[in-house]
Amino acid sequence: MLAHGEECRVDRYLISIDIGTQGTKAALLDEQLQVIGTSFEASRLLGEKAGEIWQEPDEIYGSCVRTVRNLMDKTGASPSCVEAIGVDSQMAGIMGIDKEGEASTCYDSWLDTRCSSYIKLLESEAGDEILTCSGGPVTGSHAAKILWWKHQRPQQYEKTAAFVLPHGYVTGKMVGNKADKAVFDHTCLHFNNFSDNEKKQWNEGLMTHFGIESEKLPRIVSPFEIIGTTTERFAKEADLISGIPVTAGLGDSAASTFGSGMFETGMLLDCAGTASILCSVVDAYVPDRKNKTLVMMRSPMEGLWLPLSYIAGGGLCIRWLRDQLTGEPAMSYEELEEMARRIPAGCNGLLFNPHFSGRVLPPEPGMKGAFLGLDFNHTKADMYRAVLESIACEYAIYLEILRDLFHKENFEKLNVVGGGSKSRLLNQIKADVLEIQVQTCETGETALIGSAAVAGAAVGLLKDYKGKIKSAIAGKDCYIPEPHNSEIYRKKIIRHRQMLKMLSGWKEEMEICGL
Repeated sequence: MLAHGEECRVDRYLISIDIGTQGTKAALLDEQLQVIGTSFEASRLLGEKAGEIWQEPDEIYGSCVRTVRNLMDKTGASPSCVEAIGVDSQMAGIMGIDKEGEASTCYDSWLDTRCSSYIKLLESEAGDEILTCSGGPVTGSHAAKILWWKHQRPQQYEKTAAFVLPHGYVTGKMVGNKADKAVFDHTCLHFNNFSDNEKKQWNEGLMTHFGIESEKLPRIVSPFEIIGTTTERFAKEADLISGIPVTAGLGDSAASTFGSGMFETGMLLDCAGTASILCSVVDAYVPDRKNKTLVMMRSPMEGLWLPLSYIAGGGLCIRWLRDQLTGEPAMSYEELEEMARRIPAGCNGLLFNPHFSGRVLPPEPGMKGAFLGLDFNHTKADMYRAVLESIACEYAIYLEILRDLFHKENFEKLNVVGGGSKSRLLNQIKADVLEIQVQTCETGETALIGSAAVAGAAVGLLKDYKGKIKSAIAGKDCYIPEPHNSEIYRKKIIRHRQMLKMLSGWKEEMEICGL
């Protein structure tokens, strides 16, 4: 391995950074998109009151600096061999920057629900237009959050020159751009209800109607656009050199799909992380007007769309159960899985609702999580398995809508990435519930591979990025549906739908009762 400062003669590398909810991870990859090394730093989710979840922008940027610096130290790679840097991040939250490109607000997390009243405002005044233009229903994402900042924190709103994504903030600081050069990559447009997603532009009519100045939203760009090169300041902080090209970056789900080889229509991807995301590939823009459940995410590649839906905090529900209900110290996931494996499909009639912070798609912010059907015979193993089954039942609803909207696609195989892909039980449950083949990948670093591939393609290092991505993510384990379990789950899906209907608006009903 090359030492720091040594001239790069043969090896050429890419750096990618994934700014996730739970932490920031950086990776060094070679020209074949093989991961040479990684570095991780956990993040702090802050909040003092119910519904508040935010992060300090300086901590987000600092985590990127530190993980890259640690990465270079661990691998011993020469900074002169780094050809480009790509960054991805959380998609549905937003933050403000001032004219100098410095943070003017906190990072308003996608898990934060303080903007719920503005969801209702947007829906009542422009719901149909928003769904048609942005490709998804009104949710507690960028538009509702921007309105919250405007009306609830007017001083910070006035100080804000542009609203950006975390990767837009970080890449801007890497290259020294101010707010007038801020960018918004097109893979995140579906989470901004002020967008015209199909035309790749802002809906200025909507922005005017709601009193949002057009200059508050940055220029829309392709993830492949090079927005500048690393400054001497960032290079010194991160143990790199100045002049390294930095791309605009993209959303983490888009990076995962790209790094998973989602290049052909009819493919399905499960991003099993903090959120539980089911995503597909199609070649037509078809908003889900009937169900308001799917959103139309743009692929990094022109001409492809990635309709998806998700459970906000689906993966967090699994961790919550382990942390809160298994004693001190908490049981390991492996122990819980072994216990839950012995529980029959259907969990002896137990249902679980994973929408702890409200249902995002379709928008039902008043929904709350719940176990339904508990009796004295149920154990923590039943409860753990019920959480896993609930995620798969949600996916069954999404898949039915996909098949209804895109008749020509078969949707016969599900590729799984993310931390949840390590659970053999969860993978088998998904195969049984969806009644399709489930395949895991050899590597779990698909977002990092995707961001690196975008950066490598942008600078001309990767001519055949599709082939290299497919080689880097070779399949691992395959799960086939078990007919007996599938028969049970068909009935459970019906019961799951009934439960969702029952719990819709639960929060509002409790508030009316004074609870």
